[in-house]
Amino acid sequence: MTATETTPTTNVVPDFGDDDSDRKICFICSKGNLDMAYPALIMANGALGEGIETHIFFTFWGLDMINKKTMDDLKFTPLGNAAMHMPPGMGKLSEKHMPQGMGGLPGMTSMATKMLKKQIADLDVPEVPEFLQMLADMGAQLWACQMSVDMMDLEQEDLFDEVIDVINVSEFMELSEGAQIVFV
Repeated sequence: MTATETTPTTNVVPDFGDDDSDRKICFICSKGNLDMAYPALIMANGALGEGIETHIFFTFWGLDMINKKTMDDLKFTPLGNAAMHMPPGMGKLSEKHMPQGMGGLPGMTSMATKMLKKQIADLDVPEVPEFLQMLADMGAQLWACQMSVDMMDLEQEDLFDEVIDVINVSEFMELSEGAQIVFV
């Protein structure tokens, strides 16, 4: 074989023994930033679409995703995000990373949040509260962390109505037995 010849490749799909329907996945949401909310929600949506039992556990700042007072107002900040790109539509600048010094300028969080929300909406992805409702309607089970709820002086009624319960770590360990766990 010469250097210019290529060998045919085939896609290898691993077999995780998924043939039975007892798969379970638990997402732990620990951050309340807009850009950290969507990865878990999108993956949970995919898991539910595959018939996988799906649980989402909200802890620490992740409670902002299910706190009725904050869930409609999640923010995105470019500050400290070295991978932040310039907005699309800026020609060659769109291919560049945003200079870190710009992240701390007044108004940058609002601008970045507005930009990210527009990009997400352009993809027909619902905002966080609507996405959570959609996931709950599909069968996702939403849980809040007892210690975090206590730490933030919240009550069950302060949380998104679809949160099943406020549970402690021991209860989460029992709930997640045999599950894949994804920490976001």
